[in-house]
Amino acid sequence: MSKHFSDLGISTELQQSITELQISVPTDIQEKVIPVILNQKEDIVALAKTGTGKTAAFGLPLLQLIDIENTDIQAVILAPTRELGQQIHSNLIAFAKYNPEISIAVVCGGIPIKPQIERLKTTTHIVVATPGRLADLVERKAINIKNSSYFILDEADEMLSALKEGLDSIIKEIPKKRRTLLFTATMPGTIKQMVNNYMSKNVVQIEADMETVGHQGIDHQYVVVEPIEKLNVLLHFLNSREGERGIIFCKTKAAVNKLAKNLAIHKFSSGALHGSLTQGIRDRIMGQFREGHIDILVATDLAARGIDVKEISYVVNYHLPDTYDAYVHRSGRTARAGAKGFSLTIIQQEEKEEIPEFEKALDIIFKPFKKADAKSIEENNGLLWAKKIFKTKPNREISEEFKAKIKTIFHHLTKEELVDKILANYIVENNITTEKKEVLKKKKKK
Repeated sequence: MSKHFSDLGISTELQQSITELQISVPTDIQEKVIPVILNQKEDIVALAKTGTGKTAAFGLPLLQLIDIENTDIQAVILAPTRELGQQIHSNLIAFAKYNPEISIAVVCGGIPIKPQIERLKTTTHIVVATPGRLADLVERKAINIKNSSYFILDEADEMLSALKEGLDSIIKEIPKKRRTLLFTATMPGTIKQMVNNYMSKNVVQIEADMETVGHQGIDHQYVVVEPIEKLNVLLHFLNSREGERGIIFCKTKAAVNKLAKNLAIHKFSSGALHGSLTQGIRDRIMGQFREGHIDILVATDLAARGIDVKEISYVVNYHLPDTYDAYVHRSGRTARAGAKGFSLTIIQQEEKEEIPEFEKALDIIFKPFKKADAKSIEENNGLLWAKKIFKTKPNREISEEFKAKIKTIFHHLTKEELVDKILANYIVENNITTEKKEVLKKKKKK
């Protein structure tokens, strides 16, 4: 029988706020972690896949443990990216709706530091930060975390490179008697080393929802393509998912930009997200995606951290990830909050032998995705062409005289006849284009 948050010891005020957020039954990780944080004193290492409610698992008891009479920073929460930091901050603010006396600040990189320094001059109980920005603030002596009682590392496995640079300076500032809570979706050797180096010997290890690390509720499929047909296969898939929201993962920023440009050309509602974009642009694209103004996000792995959108129905790996952990994080963007999800990986023939390795490492099963045949691809390209015409805005600079001449040519045709002729012309033009591509392809082989 499922427990309620009241059974876990959560206060009435916090229960009221999460009820309004339509959070009623604790997830597995929340059920296991909350009582330990509230009733014990040990450090915690919690292993749980993404989308299982880790923020509430540490956020709710943390808010309850804050002493509002104490004006010191009592808790420091580290996140790998600004997007995730902002998401955690937003969640904590929402949880604390009926505890307005608790002051929560977010200090992350990518935006001016001076306003953050000014913010920290006022009473702050909880700070959410990215490692680099927090280390910078510590170096400037603009933040006092010497009296913090709680140090939380969220998505620790995604933070390793950033932590290497800033963690030592942060650790020096935080009291040795602090309580460290580490949350991660995977447990590589580097995380185990971090536990040994920075946490107490008596660590409570909690594992939740890990029967299938590759995520329950996700349908994992792969499709083998030739390089020349890769984009067309993707476009066919996306057209079949029109109106749904998804994320397409690429390995590099250049690949993200190239694919996003192709999607824009074919009039897909999409946006690109990677680390080289300015923070303002990243925030705008993330906002458009969260609010449903764009349906598809093309992103690199790290840029997609912090995306907690329940309605993401599919994930596409346009490039096979380099690590098993990366696949876990990518596919975990879908099937959130108990929903079903779909993860499609597009690979080339030489990569097919890696699929069994992913299956074994992650304890999941990949099913072959039925690739669209040549005729379906051609028809799909025709549909995309037609939608492109439909979405094209009229050119107001064309003279009325010229438009009248064009109308005179077509005026005697019915709508059906006009469509037939335009489609026939498209097929002729498209076949010519295809023939040219084949000739070029043969020349390259020679």
